[in-house]
Amino acid sequence: MTRISKIFLCLTLAILAIWQLPWCYAFLNTKAAPNRFIMYSSLLNDFIITGYEEGKGFIRQDVAGNLYTEEAVDSLLPMFYMRQLVADEAFPDTLFGVAVSPLEVQRTSFNLRIRPSAVNGPETRLYFLLESMPKRVDLQMPEDAFRFTDTGIEFIIMETNSVDAAKSGRFTQVLRDKGFAFPPRKVSGNPTTMKEYDNGYLLIDANGNVFHLKQTAGQPYVKALSLPENVEARHIFLTEFRDRRLLGFLTDTRNRCFAILSDGSMTETGIPSYNPETDNFTIIGNMFDMTVRISSPDATHYYGLSADDYSLLKSYEPASESGTHIPGLSFTSPYDRHVRPRF
Repeated sequence: MTRISKIFLCLTLAILAIWQLPWCYAFLNTKAAPNRFIMYSSLLNDFIITGYEEGKGFIRQDVAGNLYTEEAVDSLLPMFYMRQLVADEAFPDTLFGVAVSPLEVQRTSFNLRIRPSAVNGPETRLYFLLESMPKRVDLQMPEDAFRFTDTGIEFIIMETNSVDAAKSGRFTQVLRDKGFAFPPRKVSGNPTTMKEYDNGYLLIDANGNVFHLKQTAGQPYVKALSLPENVEARHIFLTEFRDRRLLGFLTDTRNRCFAILSDGSMTETGIPSYNPETDNFTIIGNMFDMTVRISSPDATHYYGLSADDYSLLKSYEPASESGTHIPGLSFTSPYDRHVRPRF
């Protein structure tokens, strides 16, 4: 028995060493990567890179290496540095022939970040449907939750933990009438009151078709969204940006990215490839352009998109600065939803 205990102890210590020693080595020896902030400037038609570089200090330059002052960067990115320009009394009245104001900048600016862990992580499969046309200005969380089954949608009254048969039947029937096939493959929403409005959920049904679901004055609102030709939907993301121009983003089985407009129409973006299961996605947009950062395990790409038609204006791939990776044991990964040992 003593021998077995010693073997078990040694095995446990070996596993802990394989797990923790690589992390400790990386923690003590890894050098911090340069903290750079990169944004596309429509005025410059290029990317502006700001950040600290060892031996150079804080730099502000474009892709070609041309240096800029802090004030010049503010002026080249007026939508992003609007508050500073207003404080300096240097904010322009017009840009590209369009009248602009600080209020309009606030209304049309947005940002969104999507991590692989959000796509690959475990799902509760319980959702909350807010009222999209509340009587009061502030949004309120509902008193029920809903889930999808193989045959319909069920609303559960949380106080009694019972199914609201009338509401469930009403929403199920409307979804069926619109051609929805249960259960959905993907469900995307943002059930929180910390926003200006609620746009419900975007759904990909069992047949791969896309639908918009929300609750309006207590009644179901369901709209089938037409996919472009030869597009098989794979992932979908609801946005709820302040200007309400976009309904969300969709990616297909070929890793193409589409913008879903407020009317439900879809247009392909100029992003060459985006796989939500492996890539980190960040977008910072305004009324003229958007900066998209897609970071995969192998490389990082930046794309400047037009805000008019989401076409590609310019792309940039900075040199990789990843250091040597020390192999080790881990139990979780952002690329799947399982807790298991892996090297």
